[in-house]
Amino acid sequence: MRKRIYEIVDIAKKTDKSSSIYDYTMLLIIVASIVPVCFKTSNVLFIWIDRITVLAFILDYIFRWVTADFKFKDKGAKSFLLYPFTPFAIIDLLSILPSLTALNMGFKLFRLLRLNKVFKVLKILRYSKSFDLILNVIMKEKQALLAVCYLAGGYISLSALIMFSVEPDSFNSFFDAIYWAVVTLTTVGYGDIYPVSNLGRIFGMVSSFMGIAIVALPTGIITAGYMNELNRSDNKSNR
Repeated sequence: MRKRIYEIVDIAKKTDKSSSIYDYTMLLIIVASIVPVCFKTSNVLFIWIDRITVLAFILDYIFRWVTADFKFKDKGAKSFLLYPFTPFAIIDLLSILPSLTALNMGFKLFRLLRLNKVFKVLKILRYSKSFDLILNVIMKEKQALLAVCYLAGGYISLSALIMFSVEPDSFNSFFDAIYWAVVTLTTVGYGDIYPVSNLGRIFGMVSSFMGIAIVALPTGIITAGYMNELNRSDNKSNR
């Protein structure tokens, strides 16, 4: 019985209609659960939508928890202890807690708990095969992506330090220089902080060009890896 539950709640197989129906149903429930979050005011309909969807999330969480030993085949009984700490389990729990909390939302600090409702959107990723494909690409290319992150972090720190020294009057703190470096590196350019001297502007232009190059690196790595994974999947399906 538990094995069949695992087969149903796991990502749908092409030959398993029950699993496909379950996944599509959960997708509809997730989309419905997001509707009340898109409005500032609440009403009876939104309250009932929240109650019904959170009940479905709780059942889904329980189903996955009690079948965790099938997911972690080599862990045995430890699977039930490990599952709550997996990324998707944490997302599932964070999407449930705001609807269950009995805390008074009148306190501003406790209102932050309502931000967890946005994790309902992330539940969609569980049922996305494309996301699994991208996740596999990221895991396989993690060394190259980490190298790019180190390069970007080093360049941000260096450019912020240089600009903070060149433009002391334009930046109130080193954090402002870091903020400027990140905004410039990503070519966003809000314009709220900017250099005013000729030397600072020249360095700002260089930083913008460097930002285009650095931002393009992970895009190329992920795109190449994604195409390789697609070709590998097509080859498997054609066999």
